[in-house]
Amino acid sequence: MMPAKTTNKNMTILRQMCELIPTHLVPKLANEHGVAFRDYSPWSHVVTHIYCHLFRAVGLNDVCDAMGLFTSKLRAIRGATAPKRNTLSHANKNRSSGMAKDLYWTMLDLLQKTDPTFTRHGGKRRGFIKRFRRSIHAVDSTTIELVANCMSWAKHRRRKAAAKCHMNLDLASMLPRYAVVGSAKDADAKRAWEVCAPLRAGEIVVFDKAYLAFDHLWELHDRGVFWVNRTKTNTRLKVIKVIRGAKNPRVLKDEWVRLTDPKSAKSYPEVLRRVTVRVELDGEEKVMEFLTNNLEWSPWTIAELYRARWEIEVFFKELKQTLKLVDFIGYSQNAVEWQIWMALLVHLDVSAGVKVA
Repeated sequence: MMPAKTTNKNMTILRQMCELIPTHLVPKLANEHGVAFRDYSPWSHVVTHIYCHLFRAVGLNDVCDAMGLFTSKLRAIRGATAPKRNTLSHANKNRSSGMAKDLYWTMLDLLQKTDPTFTRHGGKRRGFIKRFRRSIHAVDSTTIELVANCMSWAKHRRRKAAAKCHMNLDLASMLPRYAVVGSAKDADAKRAWEVCAPLRAGEIVVFDKAYLAFDHLWELHDRGVFWVNRTKTNTRLKVIKVIRGAKNPRVLKDEWVRLTDPKSAKSYPEVLRRVTVRVELDGEEKVMEFLTNNLEWSPWTIAELYRARWEIEVFFKELKQTLKLVDFIGYSQNAVEWQIWMALLVHLDVSAGVKVA
C-alpha cells in the first residue's frame, strides 16, 4: 500500500495544529497517567494521531511510512519522531486513553478561557436558539462500526461490533459539554445519568425517545433542569387538563398528563405536559408527540426545541465525514478510544481556526 501523500504544505498544517497545544501539557498529562516511554515520546504519539486524522491515513503501515518520509519536518514540531509499526501498536494498546480524554477537555477549557467567545459559530446563537437566555443541550449517541472478528470486546450483535460515543452538545457553542466513549452494548438511557451530570438548574436538555427513562427524567426535574423528549407508542398517560388557545395551527393538542403505569408513576409522580404537533419531515407532514416538565412554554416552543436537537446529528455526521472514524489503527478498546478522543481534539483545533485545505 502506498503511504499517504504528504507535502511540505501538509506538514505546515500539522505544525500549525500542534502549536495550539501548550508545550508543557502533554508531558504533564503523561506523567499523571503513568505513561512510560523510551524512544517514542507521548508528544510524538499525540502528533501521530493528529496526522492520522488530518490526512486520513489507512492502517499502521500508512501512518508510519508516510511520517517516516518527513523526519526533519517532524523534528521541527517540538522534536516529534515518526513511529515504527510495532511501537505505535504497543503505544495504542498500553498507554491509557484517559490521557487523550484529559487532553481534549483541557484544550477545550484552555481555548474557552483564552477567548471567551470561542465557538464554532463565533459565539452567536442562531435562529430559534438565540431567543433563549438559558443554556440548551442536545444529548444523543453515535455508533461507530468496528470489525467484529478483530474487536471481540465491542461485539453487540452476532456478527457486528461497534463502539459508541455518548455526547452532551451545547447548542450555543456547538461544542461538547460532556462525552463518554464505550462499547455499543451500553444503553443510551443508562449512560444518560453520566452524560447529564454537569447540567445545572435552569438549563434545558433535549433527548430522543431512546432516553425516555422516567427515573432519570425525575432526577433532572428534581435538580431544576428543564427537558424535552419524544413519547413512545407504549407510554401510558392519563389526561388531567387540556390547554386551549394555541395560536399556531400546527399545534394539535396541548395537555397536562400523568403516568398511569405503576412503575413509571412511581418513578415520576408529578404532572407532565404532552404536546402534539404537525411537522414537516423530509418533505412530508408528520404528527409528533413531545413530553416536557415545563408547563409554561408555548407548545410550539417545545416543538422548536426538539427540532434544534438535529444539530447534534449534524455534528456526528461532520465528525465521521471529515475525520478518521472509519478505519482504525488499533484493535483494542484502548486504541479505539485513543483514536476517537483524538478525532474530537482535531475537530476542536479546526474549530479554533486552523485552516485545513
